[in-house]
Amino acid sequence: MTPEISDFELPNVGVGPDPLSLSDVDTATDFAVLLFLRDYHCPKCKTQVESMAEEARRFNELNAAVVPILPEPVERARSWKENFETEFPFPLLADGDKRVAEAYDQPTQYGPVGSLHDLIGRLPQSLVLDLRGEVAEVVFTHRGDAVGDRPSVSELIDEVESVQESFVFDCSLVDC
Repeated sequence: MTPEISDFELPNVGVGPDPLSLSDVDTATDFAVLLFLRDYHCPKCKTQVESMAEEARRFNELNAAVVPILPEPVERARSWKENFETEFPFPLLADGDKRVAEAYDQPTQYGPVGSLHDLIGRLPQSLVLDLRGEVAEVVFTHRGDAVGDRPSVSELIDEVESVQESFVFDCSLVDC
């Protein structure tokens, strides 16, 4: 199931404007890599984001913005970011009411019990959006089936590269 793309605006405690909208990302880059994180306490989320930070330059070369979305209020997101040992090179959006996570159909487990607490119920999700056309398109979705089920950094880079290489110019718009 591919979630429908919807614009959003969330508080940003990382690099870039605060608040940050998907429209802001769309005007600045060709691709967006959305990382829907699980919880403030999730060590695997922190490891994933640190790995992405180590490859921030590579994503930048591909004109792809990495946008982690933490289902926490602004102050918790700020505290989470400050616990990183490396510099945080991209936005970190605070989705305290989980509105964007729900709009993008972030998976949860354990039914109603899991929905009571993100740490036990919320699962990771990663999306790559192609923002080059008139309408943004989801070109890759990884919906975690378990806490540690998330794509590697190299898999996300490969997805962006693959879509970038498959782009066909419209010869009515560009001299081919």
